[in-house]
Amino acid sequence: MIDVVTDFTEDAFLGGQLRLRQKRSGHRAGHDAILLAAATEARAGDRVVDLGAGIGTAGLALGRRVAGIGLSLVEIDPELAELARANAAANGIAAETIVLDVTTDAQAFAANGLVPDSVDVVLMNPPFNDPARHRGSPDQARRTAHVASEETLNAWVHAARRILRSDGALTLIWRADGIAEVLTALSRGFGSLSILPVHGEAGRPAIRVLVRAVKGGRAPTRLLPGLMLNDESGVPKNQVTEILEGRALLPLAEPRRLTAEAILTAALAGSSDGSP
Repeated sequence: MIDVVTDFTEDAFLGGQLRLRQKRSGHRAGHDAILLAAATEARAGDRVVDLGAGIGTAGLALGRRVAGIGLSLVEIDPELAELARANAAANGIAAETIVLDVTTDAQAFAANGLVPDSVDVVLMNPPFNDPARHRGSPDQARRTAHVASEETLNAWVHAARRILRSDGALTLIWRADGIAEVLTALSRGFGSLSILPVHGEAGRPAIRVLVRAVKGGRAPTRLLPGLMLNDESGVPKNQVTEILEGRALLPLAEPRRLTAEAILTAALAGSSDGSP
């Protein structure tokens, strides 16, 4: 639905479960944000932060799926942040909206309630287009949302690492040909990686990677079978349609399981207090 007076649209996501107002021009929410939400595991009671939230698409899609999370939407653009706030209210999803540059320092984060080691889940869709190969849009908001500098990913991962608790999880989406950048950025403080390649067409190289990483994780890296968005005829796969409509999840969102170390610790604690 297009509002011709204010030049905004109201668009349906998750098969109509989520309706979001956004500007008709500039950066527009799309499949990447919904795939990111479908790849993010969270439980009631978790504190969840969507870094670079835009109009709130990924975070609100997660909030629609998982009730009872403490959701924060962090966005540098005040106009987009206001849209995110309004979208959360319109959809009846509890969320705080924070206007903040993800690359700023720890003091600015703490001033907005995002202190170190305080968050269970971070999800993010950073700007990822290579400026050397991608002509930036004349629209400043679109350019900010799409084009990365050499340090963009490192700065965003650093921010996530700082606010996550030990064993907290980061889920991100990035362009597939930049997977080496992702692995390098996550090598500092993260482990237990799960990587899901996303292919636009059958028989073609992946266009995106979805990655889940655990702060302090030590499990081996998992490379999952790729997700094919369209079949050989260019028709969306049934699995993808179900994901985009909010009826299915991606493997990265599987519920967390106790690690072997945690199981052993729990067993030892039980034996020490006389439990059978």
